[in-house]
Amino acid sequence: MFINFWYVAAESGEVIFGAEKPLKVQMLGQRFALWRDSKGVVRCVSDTCTHRSGSLADGRIRRDCIECPYHGWTFNADGACVRIPSLGPDAKIPDRTRVDAYPVVEKYGLVHVFLGDLPEAERPEILPIPEFDDASWRFIVLKMDWQIDYKRSVENTMDPAHNEFTHPTHGFLGVREDYKVDEVTLIDKPWGTGFLNRMYAPPLPNRDMHEASGRSGDDYATGGAGNHGPNTTWTYIHISDKAWMHGYAFHTPITEKLDRIYVLFGRNYLTDPKYDNTIQQRGNFIAEQDRYVLEPVHPKLTPSHNAHEFLVPADKAIGRYREYCRDWEERGWRIDVAKVRADEDRVAYAIPSPGRRQAKSWVMPAIPVVAAPERAAARRRSAGQE
Repeated sequence: MFINFWYVAAESGEVIFGAEKPLKVQMLGQRFALWRDSKGVVRCVSDTCTHRSGSLADGRIRRDCIECPYHGWTFNADGACVRIPSLGPDAKIPDRTRVDAYPVVEKYGLVHVFLGDLPEAERPEILPIPEFDDASWRFIVLKMDWQIDYKRSVENTMDPAHNEFTHPTHGFLGVREDYKVDEVTLIDKPWGTGFLNRMYAPPLPNRDMHEASGRSGDDYATGGAGNHGPNTTWTYIHISDKAWMHGYAFHTPITEKLDRIYVLFGRNYLTDPKYDNTIQQRGNFIAEQDRYVLEPVHPKLTPSHNAHEFLVPADKAIGRYREYCRDWEERGWRIDVAKVRADEDRVAYAIPSPGRRQAKSWVMPAIPVVAAPERAAARRRSAGQE
């Protein structure tokens, strides 16, 4: 799991304006409190109170601030402690009592939280969806919790070879003797890679979708996928010249083995809302086929080294994704999950927020990350570069 990326904390409708209590969520194995201020803006802070470790998300919202239910310590939207009742109304409150507060953006009907300390100019953008506001497109939202390492699902999305066997509606279950994955040509971007390939596929089984697609039988379609950061993906399925489906998946690892997936599933045909249920059933049906093969995968966690899996040319995008993840690890962004797990009952860590770039003294220790320089040096040595 990586810091310094955007993660979906909730759907916008789950953070209720005027609610007396905040919303408690878990991301990257850590807990957070979300609420809307008096202007309707969503706020997010680390859950643990700096006094005696009370859960802020179990407290109350008072005058745009969040109040701990244990001793009433109160924090504003920037994470500063503004009231310690036991000290009286005129007490000087030490700056060190602050909690981490995180940037929040509402986009696509989702609440995105930036979990990291990068300044705004250096942060990756939220996964772009150019057609989201296009009136000729219609989107629905799918939400799923899977018992997997989220990276397994990201790699599955970028795997053109699995369609033939995992999704019978996408391929022919391997019965065609001439089956082969076309060469994958990668399209690299600053925060990820991807590809678009031809794929031979049967017609859509649903009558309405089949008729609207303009395809009558087995034929070539264009399909592709890619990643944006470690936890978001795009998928394009162009069934014909006039029938396109685009899926955008936002993965939020609740823990290292629990993935919450928000999928924005769009189409430029059958855009009447009456077809939403048909499209939702189709999306869930395909997703369950992926879950069927992913949840039993062993080991649960993606191997740390490619030597432990034998990759072939069809896995080219997956290998490139792993290279991006290695780079982010070497920047010091990968959480040391083993250390966090070992300290679980003794230490409450916090994902470092941008505020830690200005203030250096904090009660809550920053979550430990994998020692980047040592890992980078080890990789260079293994490659014979040192």
